[in-house]
Amino acid sequence: MYKFLIRPLFFSFDPEKVHHFTFSMVRTLSKIPLIPNLFKQLFVVEDKRLEREVFGLKFKNPVGLAAGFDKNAVLYNELANFGFGFIEIGTVTPIAQEGNPKKRIFRLIEDQGLINRMGFNNEGVETAITQLKKNKGKILIGGNIGKNTQTKPEHYTQDYLNCFNALHPYVDYFVLNVSCPNVGSHAKLSDKGYLLELINTVKQANTTFNKQKPILLKIAPDLNDIQLDEIIELVSETQLDGVIASNTSVDRSDLKASKTQLEAIGNGGLSGQPIKTKSTKVIKYLSEKSNKAFPIIGVGGIHSAADALEKLDAGATLVQIYTGFIYEGPSLIKKINKAILKRN
Repeated sequence: MYKFLIRPLFFSFDPEKVHHFTFSMVRTLSKIPLIPNLFKQLFVVEDKRLEREVFGLKFKNPVGLAAGFDKNAVLYNELANFGFGFIEIGTVTPIAQEGNPKKRIFRLIEDQGLINRMGFNNEGVETAITQLKKNKGKILIGGNIGKNTQTKPEHYTQDYLNCFNALHPYVDYFVLNVSCPNVGSHAKLSDKGYLLELINTVKQANTTFNKQKPILLKIAPDLNDIQLDEIIELVSETQLDGVIASNTSVDRSDLKASKTQLEAIGNGGLSGQPIKTKSTKVIKYLSEKSNKAFPIIGVGGIHSAADALEKLDAGATLVQIYTGFIYEGPSLIKKINKAILKRN
């Protein structure tokens, strides 16, 4: 029904406007008695065999929603009814910011992909906290944090620290987003020396709380083997809890979209099916080269149960969807969980 009726209707409108409309629709429907239970009956798979214990947390199932969908933590309670095992909010920055000028999301329908240059648009950490105080405890929540666009390089770490300290009581794990191609000074955020400083500072802050929260690093799919080796060394040196592989890509090779179309779109991060193989290779490399020394959350191009199993086979412990959720609809979560159960 989604792919043949709802998606064609949604895809006839601007992607960002549809996103906001979908949020409003899900929130409204979820207020109608019995509708949340209907969603659960349609999409939730309850089975103890799906549970995963990763970095000290118990996940109901290994299928999560990646950051970027529920940036301001306004819909996680409702989205929990669609069968996710965890939901990652953000990217959250200390201060609200509008992000890049619109239009900033583009569909590559033939490629089953998206290009976005949102630029960390969000309402700031205090708004996220206000929303997270409404948490009904249905699902594990990850907090994806970043820096404000206008922040000077010498204050980058403080931005991450401000978000970390403020969100700490309200999320179950943290993700340091240092790999988004749509923010300034990307070079510094990928420098190993700086990442050591950032991670160690945040880990030190973590020790000041009664209960420490897992901290993960989200990396780009475009890293070469030398850079991936540095990530493995970084995780080992800092005792980071895990890695999310991967963010969006700046690579435009092997796309069905025409050169003219891509030039008209301009810069931005590519997600969806076009980065599936690239992200899987990153997962496999990290897993094998580190001898499975740390958990990996696999994300990038998961549009089917087979795609998710491919990520898990490559070495991922958990998976996340985003673009696949948009293209395939909420039934994708159930299909993945059922496929995993068939293997047990």
